Amino acid sequence: MDRQQQTGFILTSQVVHRNQRSYLEFYLVTDAGSVRVLTEPQTFVCFVAQSQVEAMRECLAIEAIRYEHQSLSLTTFNHQVVTAFYFRHQSQLFNARQLAAANAIELYEADIRLTDRYLMERFIRGAMTVEGKWQAPNRLLEAKCRPADYKPQLSVISLDIECSEHGDLYSVGLVSESQSLVIMVDEGMTHSDGDGIRWVPSAKGLLEALVETIQTADPDLIVGWNVINFDFKVLMEQAKRWNVSLNLGRDGSAISMRQNQSDANQHFVTIAGRLVIDGIDALKTATYSFDSFSLESVAQSMLGEGKAVDDVDTRLAKINHDFMHNKLNLAAYNRKDCELVLAIFEKANLIDYLVLRSTLTGLAMDRVGGSVAAFTNLYLPHLHRSGYVAPNLPADGGLASPGGYVMQSKPGLYKNILVLDFKSLYPSIIRTFKIDPMGLIEGLKHPENAIDGFKGAMFSRKHHFLPEIVTELWRQRDIAKRSGDDARSHALKIIMNSFYGVLGSGGCRFYDTRLASSITLRGHEIMQTTAQWIEASGHEVIYGDTDSTFVRLAEDMDAEQALIVGQSLAEDINQRWQTHIQATWNIPCYLELEFETCFEQFFMPTIRGSEAGSKKRYAGTYRKDDKLTMVFKGLESVRSDWTPLAKYFQASLYQKVFDGEDVSAYIHEIVTQTRQGELDHDLVYRKRLRRPLATYQVNVPPHVRAARLADEWYMSRGKSPRYQHRGVIEYVITLAGPQPLEHVTSPLDYEHYVSRQLAPVADAILPFIGLTFNDISNQQLRLF
Repeated sequence: MDRQQQTGFILTSQVVHRNQRSYLEFYLVTDAGSVRVLTEPQTFVCFVAQSQVEAMRECLAIEAIRYEHQSLSLTTFNHQVVTAFYFRHQSQLFNARQLAAANAIELYEADIRLTDRYLMERFIRGAMTVEGKWQAPNRLLEAKCRPADYKPQLSVISLDIECSEHGDLYSVGLVSESQSLVIMVDEGMTHSDGDGIRWVPSAKGLLEALVETIQTADPDLIVGWNVINFDFKVLMEQAKRWNVSLNLGRDGSAISMRQNQSDANQHFVTIAGRLVIDGIDALKTATYSFDSFSLESVAQSMLGEGKAVDDVDTRLAKINHDFMHNKLNLAAYNRKDCELVLAIFEKANLIDYLVLRSTLTGLAMDRVGGSVAAFTNLYLPHLHRSGYVAPNLPADGGLASPGGYVMQSKPGLYKNILVLDFKSLYPSIIRTFKIDPMGLIEGLKHPENAIDGFKGAMFSRKHHFLPEIVTELWRQRDIAKRSGDDARSHALKIIMNSFYGVLGSGGCRFYDTRLASSITLRGHEIMQTTAQWIEASGHEVIYGDTDSTFVRLAEDMDAEQALIVGQSLAEDINQRWQTHIQATWNIPCYLELEFETCFEQFFMPTIRGSEAGSKKRYAGTYRKDDKLTMVFKGLESVRSDWTPLAKYFQASLYQKVFDGEDVSAYIHEIVTQTRQGELDHDLVYRKRLRRPLATYQVNVPPHVRAARLADEWYMSRGKSPRYQHRGVIEYVITLAGPQPLEHVTSPLDYEHYVSRQLAPVADAILPFIGLTFNDISNQQLRLF
């Protein structure tokens, strides 16, 4: 067999065992199609401090576990020399870990997956070039791999199933650029194939047709909405029921599913050569946020359209009805869901984002979250080359580190509030002050050549990697911003900003409270000093939050003058920091304060029931391109647990206050409409159930009470309960208490909405114009 080269993007990876040896199998997307790659034999490795090597050898000998070992020049963060133990099979490493735990022997890096170690040590992230012996069709053996720069063209198919509340399969939709198909069960086979519908006589036939369709379409990615925890979970259950093997792998292998050990409601799907990507997880990974992540809600928000059904809340009944009486309607509904998912992926540029994240961090495209794993991928290879092995997770889960700086605000109604932001404050602190896990160890070892941090931290001026990693990501982001590559810029920003959280997380092997504290407490120092310098220049600072400073300007200042002041202040503060840091530590300064915006009108409320200023809560209007925009931060308008009534009431009321209008008449109108039942459609609470209903025992909040009533109602009608294992409940407050929207039996408690939704919103701002909600509403009551 000739040796050949291929360059491609990694879709899936796994360990395979043959003839007592372990190999890595990768599926790549290349210009020539998918390629299956099998590496040369690999070994599993862990490290043991020299003082415990003999104890480890004795344990392995007693249990007859085969291994090889080698003394290395690597040391732990405690400066203990280590020995590497090598195992040919994963089970041998697993048994060695159990033995070590039972005998108080500490293993280092024993939890790193072999595929992850293989790729990170070669600096392979997303794409690679492989060289190996060619074995048709599309297979490379004895491959050696190295990093590459390659952008894949990925084929995508959207999958969605329709079924009964008991999981009985009705249909499955499969939509891609090249096809739009619904496979529909029709036991009597009264229909003929056509119009994008394939008819099958049974659920078993549907599963078999699904396998055939996927293998023929041969997609790289299968996408959907809650596609793993619902669609594939149901498909797996039905496949077991009908004794059908879901052989969806590119090698003809069956799919596998495993359950998250810490969350029984989360599952993972493995398909050889294909990835399954859930739209909800992808949006969250890309930092999108919605009040609800239902397909209907997200589609309406992003696309301005929704499902092919008039009443989304009764869609299950509609699905059951259409399957019995109008299968063509059900097919259209099924197809529409697939199309909406593809449209959302395209609108949010999710595939490009996930590819970028993979090439920047080495994370697989289907990896949910993964900020700790991304950091490890980027950092660990550098650490090894500098003579260290990584520490283990903190035994106590880690100590809490200080949060970001938040200044006590000065409440009030203002005009011309300038906002100055530090550009990527935490990454710039890492760069400037050389904050780095290995740098901390080296700095403590040689304090005479170190930069002081907080809580006893000292950081080496010479030996570090994280500042350079941040610098390179920063450089790439600047290039992306200049070229208008928003997806790449966004991905780089998320990765850079995650480093602080990783270093402060007990779930990261590099956790040290001195690292996170040296970032946040330095941020406190920078924000406080910046505020002092601004006030010394003659301006009043009314608030500061993490990396933003709010500065009060003269009320008669116009927009052009505010811009000049803002830019001048930023330049002055930046120069002061350059001088101060150079004089104090003799290091370059990477802090950069920017003029962000100027609020024409601004409101900072008090803490409820207090005269003290609130934190992380404000509202204001600013002008951009002659368009006035209102911003709410932390107030009812942006909180999902407040009713639509409170949200639009707040927006309208604040705008009228900002415009200097008399608000009494407006408040009278809203209170009257509420009490007369004209706004009932805006009185619905919507809240997520974060735990199973059964776990609420002592304190039972209103949304849980409503959910329990809803499930009782469903069961009384012979239906399955909906809210036992979390979910989102919509409910109203009635004279009989909270009741689910599905079954409201009592009149609404309008006084609850007046006192609990309208009054708190109004009384946050009315005192600043000499009014109170109680006075206005009492005046109204006297009119009746």
